[in-house]
Amino acid sequence: MRLVFAGTPEPAVVALQKLIDSEHEVVAVLTQPDARRGRGRTLHPSAVAELAAQHGIEVLKPATLKADSEDGKAVRQRLQELAPDCLPVVAFGQLITKDLLEIAPHGWVNLHFSLLPAWRGAAPVQAAIREGDQVTGATTFRIDEGLDTGVILSTLEEQILPTDTADDLLERLAYSGGDLLVETMTGLENGSITPQPQVGEASYASKISTEDARIDWTQPAEVIDRHIRAHTPAPGAWTTLADARLKVAPVKLSGEAPVLEPGVISAGKSAVYVGTGTTAVEVVEIQPPGKKMMKAADWARGVHLEQEAKFL
Repeated sequence: MRLVFAGTPEPAVVALQKLIDSEHEVVAVLTQPDARRGRGRTLHPSAVAELAAQHGIEVLKPATLKADSEDGKAVRQRLQELAPDCLPVVAFGQLITKDLLEIAPHGWVNLHFSLLPAWRGAAPVQAAIREGDQVTGATTFRIDEGLDTGVILSTLEEQILPTDTADDLLERLAYSGGDLLVETMTGLENGSITPQPQVGEASYASKISTEDARIDWTQPAEVIDRHIRAHTPAPGAWTTLADARLKVAPVKLSGEAPVLEPGVISAGKSAVYVGTGTTAVEVVEIQPPGKKMMKAADWARGVHLEQEAKFL
């Protein structure tokens, strides 16, 4: 099939590479415009744009797809000229307007990292970990005017491990989901896929803000453990001590932890424990403001914690 791929961040790169390596032809990519990154705040192309350039694939970077904008008019004309059979999508980051949905015979096919209709929205991987799901997966579906509501083309399941961070789980899903997207393109081409409506109650995973990642130490230890893993590495779970914001790496659940009130810190020579709404957890690593992640015990020795010091 003749494809125009739409995507922007690192997880989309895996799927794009798998499509490039497949029997299908990627004739162009749609991605977000270059963005400022790093200390110098210089402009850099997206991860998808970089990979496409390495393979000599045309890159389209519209700031918007709105029909009445200059970018929108230009991209419509170019898509008509490219005449793709399908537009596979992975984390593109822009709203696809109604008039564009029928620009290709097989439409726009999104790879979403959940088992729809569970966790529609921007942060399905984080939501699955945070809420304690044991199984998640990936879904390819045809994009329509709703929020992740289109007909399902194919799915796969993925176990969530008790130590998974969002990064761990997303990496596995990026690779297995990339294979699923290739298989979906092949199935659409040879007619072996029968689209199915989404069945069951929908749940939603909205975009995560920094405030959402704040740790509530009054919650049970298991909930705090999932919360931290769900927000690792981005935006990073955090707490405060004396008005300083500290990021907290995934914790250990230990039956040997001391009895502590929620948020109260107990620092020994080799371990730091923090009270929760149930049993205390062991904090393994902490990132103080302006510094790199470090062992929690080293941090505690350096800050000379007062008795009954407490995270808020």
